[in-house]
Amino acid sequence: MAEKKSEFPALKNDRLLRAARGESVDKVPVWAMRQAGRYLPEFREVRAQYDFFTMCRTPEVACQVTLQPLDRFPLDAAIIFSDILVVPQALGMEVQMKPGEGPVFPSPLSGPEDLDRLCNPKDVCAKLQYVYDAITLTRHKLDGRAPLIGFCGAPWTIMAYMIEGKGSKTMSNAKCWLYRHPEASHRLLKTITDATIAYLVGQVKAGAQLLQVFESHAEHLGPNLFQEFALPYLKRICDEVKDQVAALGLQDIPMTVFPKGGHFALRELGRLRYEVVGIDWTVDPILARQLVGPNKTLQGNLDPCALYADPIQIDSSVKEMVEKFGCERYIANLGHGMYPDMDPRHLAAFVEAVHTHSTK
Repeated sequence: MAEKKSEFPALKNDRLLRAARGESVDKVPVWAMRQAGRYLPEFREVRAQYDFFTMCRTPEVACQVTLQPLDRFPLDAAIIFSDILVVPQALGMEVQMKPGEGPVFPSPLSGPEDLDRLCNPKDVCAKLQYVYDAITLTRHKLDGRAPLIGFCGAPWTIMAYMIEGKGSKTMSNAKCWLYRHPEASHRLLKTITDATIAYLVGQVKAGAQLLQVFESHAEHLGPNLFQEFALPYLKRICDEVKDQVAALGLQDIPMTVFPKGGHFALRELGRLRYEVVGIDWTVDPILARQLVGPNKTLQGNLDPCALYADPIQIDSSVKEMVEKFGCERYIANLGHGMYPDMDPRHLAAFVEAVHTHSTK
């Protein structure tokens, strides 16, 4: 059973939530995508003991690694340790995490007839209880140090993995479906969307305080394909999650959409109910603000590879970034995730620079 929010420790640092809602903050909140990960030696020690998805499915371990970066850095958010591919797993597909290769589906979807292999999306919540247990445990262990972010993959991004079977530079197999099998594509996207809505509402019930939807493969779609096969499902997720959370009598929580490579969709995304729009490092913050409008919070967007520079250069890059975004309606982050070979001290320099250059 989900814990009541009143039973969680009081939140001591609400910068992230205030910035997401457009409220004033004393300094810009900052966190980093993939902040719990292989760049940390303490994470590697835990990873050596477990298979990746065993870590995800063991709430105590997921909680432990979620908290590791907050024990090192004064971050303004934790993000639950999990993976976007737990949803296709819950829909009945096998996913393996192979060293040096990443996620692999041994039996990807090869044609529309394979859609009958998928489980009922209504059943995903029971299968993903381990995520909810990890969220609830982590909320308690955080002791109010920072808000806890829950997340999912966007339907197009999940669909692409389910068809490609692994990462791809072109997503040509998945895009082939969009052109050859549009009806089956929409059927698949609807199934993923139904599962995702239920999954996210469950995360809120478990204690997530902000939700992020990762449209990690937006860059493979042009404006027309995005308009047909991505945008309607991103809209439905936000609308229905918010409506269902309200119907349950729970507090509305901010939602973020992150369309990596989807610069062409920023104007349309700015019209949806997401409070926050994430941008990658290829987008100029000033242009992003013009496209998204004044009533949304922006998140991003330092080039992750900037963390390979020395701390003095990191400080300079962050100062320029903060000046472009401004200190209101802004959450500082990288333009994508941390890489495994990065020096943790350079993430510390990034976090310190954000707070230093945005303090009022």
